[in-house]
Amino acid sequence: MQLIETAPHEFAAHFLFAEHGLDPFFACDRRIKDGDGSQHASFEFDDEEWGVTLSYRDSGLEHPGEQLPTGTEFRLAEMREFDLRVESEEDIVGERSFHVHLAPRWQGMRSEHGGEISVPDNLDEGVNLHVQGSNFEFDCYHPLIQHAMRVVGVNSRYFDELHEFSTILDAERYVRIYKDESGSVHARDGPIAQLGHLLENDRTGRRKLVQYDSDEDGRDRPGYYHTATLGPHRVREAFPSHELPKEVKHYYAQHAVSLDSNRSIAHPKVGVSYQRSFWNEQLDASPADIDRLNRELEETLLSVLAEAGLPLQSGIGTYVTDAYFQAEDSDRDRDVLELDFTQIKHRQESVVIKHLADGIAPTAWESLEFLITDGGEVSPQDIADETDRHPGSVRRALNTIPELVEREYGKVSLRSKYIADLVHDAVTEAREATRRAAEAGAKAIEAAERGLDQSTSAFIAWAAKHDIDIRDRDGNALRLEFGVVDDIRRKIREGYDLWTAADMPEDRYRMAKIRYKKEIDSGLRSIDETDTKSFASVAWQHLR
Repeated sequence: MQLIETAPHEFAAHFLFAEHGLDPFFACDRRIKDGDGSQHASFEFDDEEWGVTLSYRDSGLEHPGEQLPTGTEFRLAEMREFDLRVESEEDIVGERSFHVHLAPRWQGMRSEHGGEISVPDNLDEGVNLHVQGSNFEFDCYHPLIQHAMRVVGVNSRYFDELHEFSTILDAERYVRIYKDESGSVHARDGPIAQLGHLLENDRTGRRKLVQYDSDEDGRDRPGYYHTATLGPHRVREAFPSHELPKEVKHYYAQHAVSLDSNRSIAHPKVGVSYQRSFWNEQLDASPADIDRLNRELEETLLSVLAEAGLPLQSGIGTYVTDAYFQAEDSDRDRDVLELDFTQIKHRQESVVIKHLADGIAPTAWESLEFLITDGGEVSPQDIADETDRHPGSVRRALNTIPELVEREYGKVSLRSKYIADLVHDAVTEAREATRRAAEAGAKAIEAAERGLDQSTSAFIAWAAKHDIDIRDRDGNALRLEFGVVDDIRRKIREGYDLWTAADMPEDRYRMAKIRYKKEIDSGLRSIDETDTKSFASVAWQHLR
């Protein structure tokens, strides 16, 4: 099946080369000296002309003297590092380019301020290339570096084998969408907001949902910069076959508000980027890991577009061609994974309902209450101090509700913002039920003290327990105001049975006015059944 072809955007990596030790570093130094400070050249790659500049910069490394700790002779009078710039000479926009900062590496190296610099244990000597660029396919950087080094006079074989500690730092793929069509992506109930709401921890550190609808100058632009960032655990909740932490984003260029719609950059990008800072592992720069990176980024991007209801083929009226993204389809083999927020939501609801139905121990309940009322970093010790419990009791209680809370590095949090909302509602309802129960008991005692019989007290207690406001004044119809009610017929029947058991006038209850609230998709709706017809007929209907 043909799907829209995504485009590569930003890329950053550390490319380590150790097979030839410091030879590439010394070779760059010689070429700089031969060219009086720089070298310039050009070459052709993939039917495109490329310009190259090799230059140098001052180094922040401590000069090792005449010999390195590894025993290698070091005959350079001053420490230098090197910059390689490669850019397309056919790119009129000027953003199809990359920069390489080449620095030496050896065991025991130090900064000029004396601090030791970390070097992988299995790398005695080598060079580190910090690569940063945009608008190239990720697997092109390595061969482009080899071509560029060769044309400025540095042997390209120095850069044949990537060391296993080479690491990808950043990578993004994107499509560009007509601004009038992209609202479903950044809408409040769209995939970006739902990813941030349903799949992220409720504490700082692993949660990142950004929603800016105005630019840096304060001008309104809905969807200006919306992102949801997911760590590896949360990514697997949405995409079980994925592991890489990612950021899903919808964003405009900085001055897009003032640009005419016939310019491509007046329209937003929807992209997915790899977020290295969100996990403790690393993605190396091998062909296998680059393939994995492309697969996960594209599957996530296509799935978000599908969830937003956008077509996955180019067609007309959805995608906007720019200098680096061609709104064209490709028959490359790619999957569109179902991003089923309803299923995720139900799964998270079910774990809350399960624990509430099974009953939660008092210490666990107190821990949940503290988690939803404290917005800072929370540890089991904090909960113990607040609830006057032993820390061991708190830890054991937290172990009984692992689907609701997440514990990491001595910190405790609710597993997602959505679970936090569900728990908050449950805690609020529990507090309210406790208040109503206490109030019901007080009213029953008060009724008994006033000489009312037990059946009358039962009706008053029932009304208090269910948060029903009774207004019964001489000369006015009885009024019953319920709160949120799922089954109004059952509630009216319960009240009727208790009312008549108390020997109160049957007709007065049947003629009562009633108001209640009912949950609908958009929230709560207040319903006054006397707005359209007398309650007498309603009551008879409910009491049959």
